[in-house]
Amino acid sequence: MQARSWKFIGLALIVGLGPAVRASASDLVLLHGHIYTGAPNSPWTEALSVTDSRIDALGADAESLARRGPSSRVIDLQGRTVIPGIVDAHIHVWLGAVALHGFNLSTPAASITPAKPKLLIARIRDYAARHPDEKLLFGRADFSPTPPFAPTHALLDEAVSDRPIIVHNISEHATWLNAKAMALAGITDEPLPDPVEERNVVRDASGHPTGVLIEAAMQTVERYVRATLSVEEQLAMIQVATRELNRYGITSVVNATGDLAEIKLYAALRDRGALTVRTRTAFGAVATPHRLTPQFLADLDEARTTYHDEWVSANLVKFFADGFTGLLAPLVYRPDQFKTLVVELDRRGYQLMTHATRFDTVHMVLDAYEQAERSNGSRDRRLRIEHSSSVRDADFPRYAALSVIDVTSPAFCCGDSGTNADPKEPTPSDQWQTFLKDGVVMGFSSDWPCSWPPNAFIGIQAATTREIWHSADTADIIDLPLDGAAMAGARATGKFYTPEQRVTVRQAVDAYTRGSAYAAFADSQVGTLEVGKFADLAVLSQDIFSVPPKAIGKTDVVMTMVGGRIVHGAIP
Repeated sequence: MQARSWKFIGLALIVGLGPAVRASASDLVLLHGHIYTGAPNSPWTEALSVTDSRIDALGADAESLARRGPSSRVIDLQGRTVIPGIVDAHIHVWLGAVALHGFNLSTPAASITPAKPKLLIARIRDYAARHPDEKLLFGRADFSPTPPFAPTHALLDEAVSDRPIIVHNISEHATWLNAKAMALAGITDEPLPDPVEERNVVRDASGHPTGVLIEAAMQTVERYVRATLSVEEQLAMIQVATRELNRYGITSVVNATGDLAEIKLYAALRDRGALTVRTRTAFGAVATPHRLTPQFLADLDEARTTYHDEWVSANLVKFFADGFTGLLAPLVYRPDQFKTLVVELDRRGYQLMTHATRFDTVHMVLDAYEQAERSNGSRDRRLRIEHSSSVRDADFPRYAALSVIDVTSPAFCCGDSGTNADPKEPTPSDQWQTFLKDGVVMGFSSDWPCSWPPNAFIGIQAATTREIWHSADTADIIDLPLDGAAMAGARATGKFYTPEQRVTVRQAVDAYTRGSAYAAFADSQVGTLEVGKFADLAVLSQDIFSVPPKAIGKTDVVMTMVGGRIVHGAIP
């Protein structure tokens, strides 16, 4: 009887404590907001509260005020619009860090191309003079990457000859070097040891390197850069880059190129408490074919088993089915090679994503994905195709049938022929409504630094208007279309490309948040504002759901929060 009494008393104490536990004070309370949660069943609220790093309640102001305690921080949103933190579904953090570290000749305001040699030389000389201690001079510019329109090292030599200059094409599928950089990176008259890399070195008729490397050949200079910069220098550059992403409301990313060494950099920043963006990094290098060497497989396995927390995760492999130089993107694999690799890496349990910009390469990727499912059985794969701009009508249903996610960058749409290389192509590009009506999950991205800056609100404007943009500054560039919205000096034309494929503002926001989180296997943690999820959010300068669509790109992020911690801005 005594034992039963103690059990009863203990139970009574627990029950008695229940309401007090539930009513315990939150660490942070946000009030008086116009909060878009992204949750399908309850998309709007006016307040939320946070304990530790997670949302503990959403609802009316009075409900959240009831959770305020003596030590709670209260932020009055003053009616501002709040959205879930942007989950950029396809980005290149290291390449963005490099671009931020150097001179940028391609901005929303203007683009300085080799067609303006005196101005280009002057800008580079000025940058070099102001940065006398930089051992590597990085740049970002628009230039034609393929002969006979490609520039040569001579122009860069005239600008600076005693320090290496490494200029990245805005597409990140070509680099342009001066003679000093070529010599230090081992680009000489002798062919490179790797035939795939050698094939992508642009040489003149005498076999001399011209200074331009395309596609896989860029790995030669990338290895030189990584060997030249110390780990601390690389960490400092990445930290600047992640803070830049926070400025635009970005709280999570899928890093669409990377390796084990790069993942370790994010882990080092995490361990120092200095990482302000959640990262999921894919193994892959631009237009470089994968080879299942023992070292590659060991690195993949180490990344998967070691890095799988909310800040640093892996288990993702990035393929390039094609490149992005010239008027027709070059192929990277034969179909049989690609299918064999996809089936084997899928068998090992890795998530797969594939860059594909051509009608035929999209078809090839779908064939390989279909074979993987047949060979390895059914499971939650979340297979992805990156860009998916050019898709034949017969292939659209296959996305839904295979549950393939379409990850694309709306800022690149739209030119007169969309993003089709052939202006006579009758099949329109970027058919977003077609995907959505088929029930395909879409993830939106910036593809930064290919777009500049990584502004999702420019992307939302482009997605909801499909307005055509043109840049007079880049009219001399011979390459695939890259007249992106508010990029490289482009201006809106007032004309529209296939407006029937426009999406709504909510659909665009969902693609930048919920859809992108799903594409990263992170939808249980981020992508919507719901109880139990991380308090990752962006407070906006205007209500993007009510302003005219052509004004959405003028939106600023007033404050960005990651896990309840303010990482950018503040409420005045």
